Amino acid sequence: MQEQIVRIGLAGLGTVGGGLAEILRNNAEWIQKRIGKRIQIAKVLVRDLDKDRDVPPPPEAELTNSIEGLVRDPDLDIVVELIGGEEAAYRLISMALEEGKSVVTANKALLAEHGPELFQLAAERGAGLAFEASVAGGVPIVKTLKDSLAGNRIKSLTGILNGTDNYILSEMTSRGISFQEALEKAQELGYAEADPSLDVDGYDAAHKLTVLIRLASGKDYPYAELPVHGIRGIEAYDIDWAKAFGYQIKLIAQVKDRSGSLQAGVFPALIPEEDMLAKVDGPFNAVLLEGDAVGPIMLYGQGAGDLPTGSAVLSDIMDLAGSCSGASNSGFVNSAMERADILPAELTVCRHYFRFTVQDRPGVLSVLSGIMGEHNISIAQVVQKQEQNGEAVPVVFLTHAAQLKDVHNALAEIDKLSFIKARTRHHRIL
Repeated sequence: MQEQIVRIGLAGLGTVGGGLAEILRNNAEWIQKRIGKRIQIAKVLVRDLDKDRDVPPPPEAELTNSIEGLVRDPDLDIVVELIGGEEAAYRLISMALEEGKSVVTANKALLAEHGPELFQLAAERGAGLAFEASVAGGVPIVKTLKDSLAGNRIKSLTGILNGTDNYILSEMTSRGISFQEALEKAQELGYAEADPSLDVDGYDAAHKLTVLIRLASGKDYPYAELPVHGIRGIEAYDIDWAKAFGYQIKLIAQVKDRSGSLQAGVFPALIPEEDMLAKVDGPFNAVLLEGDAVGPIMLYGQGAGDLPTGSAVLSDIMDLAGSCSGASNSGFVNSAMERADILPAELTVCRHYFRFTVQDRPGVLSVLSGIMGEHNISIAQVVQKQEQNGEAVPVVFLTHAAQLKDVHNALAEIDKLSFIKARTRHHRIL
């Protein structure tokens, strides 16, 4: 019997592309036992044909610096997009789908912004568009939602989706260091970029959450409308207070189904120390799901890196190579995705943490409590710590469940008071 070969056109031979090539080289026999075919990287798209590369291309691969030369090659079966960014990646993927070629991508930003139109194009051309590696690296969350839990309505999804932020918060918690010190350590280790804005301001997690919302609900929650708050403003002081109350601070990406409407966002939150998500440390990712039939399920693992993410890319390639089908790329049969009914973030109800920095004088607590009571915020616990300078002291409030709209209105009034000496710190409690 003639050996069957699946020929891959690979765009991008960086960290993930190198990891994919290494796995294909090391596990070739095992992969062939799984799908009955050999997967070969036949062509690689590069910017500079003459450049020396940290990751050498496979010896049998042809190099090209032309997107058209890659996606329109009739001998290629699957195109793998790992170049990142939006403009060139969008052109490459849409051109490949137009050609009827199936595509594997790890590009969460592109999917967050243009996913519905790319899914529709793939459906029209009968091509596959697979994206397991776009969320949580080696954690198989995409296939879990598309396949294993396809018969469930997902009631809630709560995740730690950014390993950089989780590493920073873990270091602040365990070592008692500042945000800036933890960030610099993350940059030294390669977890954070020189410009860490995409991570620490929450946008990377928001891209991933947008992708997961579509898989969990079958609805399009536009990325531009997702409320996003990162970890840049978190101080060691708040980490210590959270620990004192029995909580860990984590950057959370969450969506909940509220009677058919979706409540979603990315935000730092206080998590009880006994909660499973609170125990996720370092550059790891985790997703806690609740299905109406299966109940709660948690997935945990490495959210980035050459081999974990390369493994996720390879799983998509093997699926496409085995099935040769582009059906149900988004997990739902409809090619045009319906817009979600979005519950305004201001209607979110949860418990809250406040740290006020106030002038140390009589009556301050009663004024704060009074304003919060006027805005329907019930106080569960108050702690005041005397500072040695005797001028400004921190006062920490934990509340019962309150609507976010009431919280914002109360804070707008409180922050105008003359005895407030610094910006109020506010985080949700899950």
